[in-house]
Amino acid sequence: MEADKGPVCVTGGNGFIGSWLIMRLLQQGYSVRTTVRSDRESNKDLSFLTNLQGALERLQIFKADLEEPDSFKAAIEGSVGVFHVAHPMDRRGEQPEEVVTKWAMEGALGILRTCLSSNTVKKVIFTSSLAAVMFKNFEGIEMVDETTWSELEIGRSSAALRSSYFVSKTLTEKAVLEFGKENEMKMKVVSFVLPLVVGPFLAPNMPTAISLALSMILGDESQCKTLGNTYMVHVDDVTRALIFLFENSNAEGRFICGFHQVTFHQLHELISRKCPQHRITIPHNFTAAKVDNDKVSLPVIQKAPGHRIRVKAWGR
Repeated sequence: MEADKGPVCVTGGNGFIGSWLIMRLLQQGYSVRTTVRSDRESNKDLSFLTNLQGALERLQIFKADLEEPDSFKAAIEGSVGVFHVAHPMDRRGEQPEEVVTKWAMEGALGILRTCLSSNTVKKVIFTSSLAAVMFKNFEGIEMVDETTWSELEIGRSSAALRSSYFVSKTLTEKAVLEFGKENEMKMKVVSFVLPLVVGPFLAPNMPTAISLALSMILGDESQCKTLGNTYMVHVDDVTRALIFLFENSNAEGRFICGFHQVTFHQLHELISRKCPQHRITIPHNFTAAKVDNDKVSLPVIQKAPGHRIRVKAWGR
C-alpha cells in the first residue's frame, strides 16, 4: 500500500460507482470521507463499505442530502479533492423535471461553493452522463467530443430516458463547468461524462445501470427498448480514470468516457452465445435504433484543443 494520501471526499458513496471508487482510493492509500443519504434505507447496511480493506483506518462516513447542500460541509472541509458522484434518482418518475433539476443543480453548486470556501479543496471531479451529449441532431456531425451538448427539446421528446434525468444531468453539468470557469484560479473543476457503466457491484441491491444492462436476461421489455445503440464501460475503468483525472495536474474541463459502442442485437448475440441457458429472445415488435458508426463516434477520453490527455478504457 502507498503512503497515506488525501483526504478526499466521495459523495454518493453507497452507490454503484461511488462504492467502487472508495474501494480503489483506499487501495491506493487515500484517506476517504464519503456521504450517504440520511434516510433509513440508505443507512440500513453499509457493511459493504466498512468491510473494505483499509476502511477501518481511513474511511469516514457522513450523512448528507442534495436537498440540503450545507449538509456536505463536514465531509468536505479539510479534503484536498472531491468526487461528486451523487445525483437525485427519481426511479419511479414521480417527481417533475423541475424538482429533480433543482435538487441536482442546487446540490452541485452548493457543494462547489463549500469546496471553494474550504481553502483546502484543489480539484472537484463531477460525474455526468452521456445523456448530456447524445440527444442531438447529428446530421453533418462526424465526431462527438467534449464540445457536443444534447438539445433539451430533442431529449424531452425521446422515450429512451425520463426527462427529469436527462435535463437535470445536462443543466447541472453546464452549471458545474461554468462555476469552474469563474473560479479557475482558485480550484480546478473536471466533468467526466459516462455512458452505461457495467460490471460487478459491491452494494447489496442491484444498481439501475446493471438492471438495464441485464434487461434481456431479466425479461424486462421496457428496459430492453431503452438500450438501442449504446456505449458501455466497465466500472473498474471508470474508477481508475476518475483517480487519474484527479491526480493529473493538467486535467480540467470536460472529458467523455466512451469505449464500446454496442447495438441491442449485438448484445443479444453475445449474451445468447455466452449464456445459452437463459434462452433469450428479442422482445416482440422490438426495433432498435440504427446508428451509422462511421458517422457518429465517441472518443475514449479526449481533451482538445491545445493539448490532449487520454485515458485508456480497457476492453473486457
